[in-house]
Amino acid sequence: MPGKNGKRKQVVSLAFVCIVASFVFTADFFIKRYFLANPSFESIPVIKNILYLTVVFNKGAAFGILKGKTSLLIYTGVIFLIVFLFAVINERRKSFFFLVSCGLIMGGALSNLYDRVFMGFVVDYIDVRVWPVFNLSDSAISVGAFLLLLNEFRKPKKI
Repeated sequence: MPGKNGKRKQVVSLAFVCIVASFVFTADFFIKRYFLANPSFESIPVIKNILYLTVVFNKGAAFGILKGKTSLLIYTGVIFLIVFLFAVINERRKSFFFLVSCGLIMGGALSNLYDRVFMGFVVDYIDVRVWPVFNLSDSAISVGAFLLLLNEFRKPKKI
């Protein structure tokens, strides 16, 4: 059982994960709301032939799989978040790298889950033309997963 100092570290770690997750959620929330309030039914070039803003209402998961299975995606998202939260809490090596990774993943997952629960679809808007349209939350999940994988290969520092 962790002592008083261990409990405090655990609370601070979880708070840090929540702060990172909140930042991702909030940024993506306001970007999506902007596109919903100002719909453009055409792609807007940001960097011609490379990056466009194209609003897509995705009723599926990544790459449009499980289209129309909103309830399944919601239940899966809730279960994932609960399991992931327990994994974060029980991880013993809580490095800064690990905590940022977890915050990115949780913030992205929460944002897309929010869309599915309250709108029935996820708003995607980043279009690189060689990949399906995605959003900031998808990017946060991908970057977080990559950093988490990198973290597993880092050698722990000897104390």
